Amino acid sequence: MSSSFPPRAAGAPFPALLAALEAAGEPTRLRLLALLAEAELTVSELVTILGQSQPRVSRHLKLLVEAGLVDRHREGAWAFFRLAEAAPLAGLARTALAAIDGADATLAADRARLAEVRAARADSAARYFAAHAADWARLRALHVPEARVEAALDAMIGPGPFHALLDLGAGSGRMLELFAGRAGRAVGVDQSPAMLAVARAHLERAGLRGVQLRQGDLYALPVERDGYDVVIIHQVLHYLDDPARALREAARALRPGGRLLVVDFAPHGLEALRDEHAHRRLGFAPQEIAEAMAEAGLAPARHQDVVPREGEASKLVVSIWMGVDRRIMADAPPAARQEVA
Repeated sequence: MSSSFPPRAAGAPFPALLAALEAAGEPTRLRLLALLAEAELTVSELVTILGQSQPRVSRHLKLLVEAGLVDRHREGAWAFFRLAEAAPLAGLARTALAAIDGADATLAADRARLAEVRAARADSAARYFAAHAADWARLRALHVPEARVEAALDAMIGPGPFHALLDLGAGSGRMLELFAGRAGRAVGVDQSPAMLAVARAHLERAGLRGVQLRQGDLYALPVERDGYDVVIIHQVLHYLDDPARALREAARALRPGGRLLVVDFAPHGLEALRDEHAHRRLGFAPQEIAEAMAEAGLAPARHQDVVPREGEASKLVVSIWMGVDRRIMADAPPAARQEVA
């Protein structure tokens, strides 16, 4: 006689669940879980918020990481911690936290100190951004307006929702700010800790708390393989010695049928960008990107140029390319080219 009950979802082994419950069942560790549900934080930031010693906070974090309730990743000399997202224990901490009185005085005080830490982050990011704003403004003035580029990219990506989004060379976090809300989860990778600090401040100001930021090399990404259905590389390839290698690495992060979107300059002759802005390449021809995508196992699906309008004759053309992972495609779609004025 068959049972009328649906099959149970795979859960955690008994010892793992017991270890997680024991790890969460301690006052400081429960406070840590509540804080890490709000933001991605360093040990020093947690020390400031909790008012406890660094060795004590580190020991508690170590237990939470070992129990599978907290994730840890390195960013240069720093380590960042956040509430774990991987099944099957990911929901355990959130379920426990949801049962706590929202007006609890201890957690309210922790949230107030967390707000101070976030304000300090934002101030630091603002100072860094102000110091480099003139250079970035001059560079942006050379190409067609970003609003039109972003609108074209928006239309190409589509409304979602997506399982997971990955932004490579995240910079100030603008792509994540635009598109992370369409994804179940979103990750940004950048090599510069200073830019990651800027991105962290921007994303917090935009209210995007579920975004992960990681320091990493685009040639050796600190992300899982086959994990993302949208990967974006926005205005990054022209800085790289080996763009094709970066595209191959990005393609390995795609899920079957996932899409890689590249935004960069069309070929141009502004040699000054090499010396003044460290550009290694002066734009990319459509065929070059199409061939690199094909070598990476992608079907070049679309190419779109955002071109100058009347009165913008001196502006650089920005190109957008889309490649699609071939693994679930019977036939690769023909590459299409389109210009946007």
